[in-house]
Amino acid sequence: MRHSLPIAPQFYVTAQQPCPYLDGREERKLFTALNGEDAEDLNNTLSKQGFRRSQNVLYRPSCPNCTACYSARIRVADFIPSKSQKRCLRKNSFLTRSATSPWASEEQYDLFRTYLASRHADGGMADMDIFEFAAMVEETPIKSRIVEYTRMNTYEKPELAAVCLTDVFDDGLSMVYSFFDPDLMKNSLGTYIILDHIAIARDAGLPYVYLGYWVPTSPKMAYKAKFSALEIYQDGDWRTLDNPDNFDPQKDSMPSDPIAEQVAKISLPNTPIHRRSFDL
Repeated sequence: MRHSLPIAPQFYVTAQQPCPYLDGREERKLFTALNGEDAEDLNNTLSKQGFRRSQNVLYRPSCPNCTACYSARIRVADFIPSKSQKRCLRKNSFLTRSATSPWASEEQYDLFRTYLASRHADGGMADMDIFEFAAMVEETPIKSRIVEYTRMNTYEKPELAAVCLTDVFDDGLSMVYSFFDPDLMKNSLGTYIILDHIAIARDAGLPYVYLGYWVPTSPKMAYKAKFSALEIYQDGDWRTLDNPDNFDPQKDSMPSDPIAEQVAKISLPNTPIHRRSFDL
């Protein structure tokens, strides 16, 4: 009788390019395809090891001379909002939330373009057209939702104020990408969306909200460290972030492990019968 092993994911690494967060550094990603009937299990398993989803790809930083990116998540049960976060909740109480299947709309795209023009005009998404935007939202092999926040305009009609593309894991919610009306900048909508996702996760009985990557020395990422009960994925384990000021930028510039060693340490669904491999 012939026995065959399940097909294991193939891992690859991207070419190096300038880091979008730290000047003078190069970024590189380790990634694998996310598709097929096992996509949900693979996504759940790798997300617990610091991977993030972009459409049908799972990736994790694998920079040759830098380890400054840490996957971050909030422990919902232990989260306590600060005074400023409580004010943020009150300030945005006029918003109405709705969650639907991941389907892109022209109204979302218009808000997305307005947001990018105000906040990230020179970023990697600045040239994204409506078809690429639709692909970002709709091309998901796992359980995802579009969470919309609306307000009533001067004509007493609902108007889109903020949007978050959210993945649903077996242990939490993952905020893939969010954007909002820059005219509401003073309302700290980015913070509000995270706080609302904590409430959603709590109501659903999910223990974590995944925030993506935190970079200690990047001003763009400083807001994530302001949330209590924050954990970061470091050295193969989730650790509570007690004091973000304790992170040494020089230590973060140490070389990462060789790619083969990184891949060998990755746990997969049914790990004992999977074979792992990577290509350069």
